[in-house]
Amino acid sequence: MRERSLWRNFDWALLAVVLILCGLGIAMIYSATYNTIDLSDHWLRQVVFLVIGVIALFAVAAFDYRQLELFAVPGYLVFVALLILVDVVGTAQGGAQSWLNIGGTLVQPTEAGKFLLIIFLAWYLSWFHDRMGQLQYLLLAGVLLVAPLVLVYLQPDFGMTITYAFIGGVLILVGGIRIWQVLLMAGAVLAASPFIWSTMQGYMLERIQIFLDPSSNRDATYNINQALIAIGSGGWLGKGWTYGSQNQLHFLRVRHTDFIYSVIAEEWGLIGSLIMLALLLFVVWRVLRIADQARDHFGRLLAVGVAAIIFFQIVVNVGMNVSIMPVTGLTLPFVSYGGSSLVSMLVAVGLAQSVIMRHRKLEFQ
Repeated sequence: MRERSLWRNFDWALLAVVLILCGLGIAMIYSATYNTIDLSDHWLRQVVFLVIGVIALFAVAAFDYRQLELFAVPGYLVFVALLILVDVVGTAQGGAQSWLNIGGTLVQPTEAGKFLLIIFLAWYLSWFHDRMGQLQYLLLAGVLLVAPLVLVYLQPDFGMTITYAFIGGVLILVGGIRIWQVLLMAGAVLAASPFIWSTMQGYMLERIQIFLDPSSNRDATYNINQALIAIGSGGWLGKGWTYGSQNQLHFLRVRHTDFIYSVIAEEWGLIGSLIMLALLLFVVWRVLRIADQARDHFGRLLAVGVAAIIFFQIVVNVGMNVSIMPVTGLTLPFVSYGGSSLVSMLVAVGLAQSVIMRHRKLEFQ
């Protein structure tokens, strides 16, 4: 009786839209890879990842999110320890030492770390909710956030560093701090900017320079230009599924991951890409609605953190596809190819579902 009552509160509309997005993503991954020998099975792999992710979503939803408070501190400590281990003995790939080799399998702790950070900050900000107006509690929250930021920055993984900073900043802002504290935080970020700039790795500075002045490195801006051509050539209704020239002729690189939005715009046109964007923003709105209905501060902050992850990746991914943001390597949630990305996003939705399922006291009928 109790379990059935809980599942009545499950947000089926949210799940339906997420599954639609995943299905559309698989279709676009197929279009982007089916005529490429070494990538032709990626859409099938994404189906497998989807099945695993949906199972994980329901498992996380069935778990009482309030029990996560018990794991907040140990989870944070394990996360920081793993980041230290990555910096010491990690495996480098793509210019960043971000992986651990575990039995021949490369594992990236930063993916799971997004959720461990959300759980920990949600616990801290809810536990000290009534004291966040005092400066020392805000400073401690900042220190606890900066620790993993520095370790990820040293890998170096600039995209994930910004992601963590955004998630942490949003949670702290909605965690009950005062306006003067917001101004203090903004001032601290501005004061630290020159130091951060002076410590940036070469590839970070190059990406920023390319964004500010595309003519400075035409080879590096090749894919950005191809993405813009693909988006512009799609017109209102697109060229049709599997008929995009920039996509099918392989002018567009990493088209099944970072630049899948360009494939969508080329083959489905402006209308199709806007529908995709509307579905993604519906997910964000639905998760924020869950945050608004949460019973406690911990649940509210968990849902806000999930919404922050999804929203940030949408903005950055679409922004780099239309050349209004630097290329960072962040995928389009639920749509881009990638097992860890898809499963982690579905786990995040499961976490939000756990909150909405327990947002009211059980009624015995």
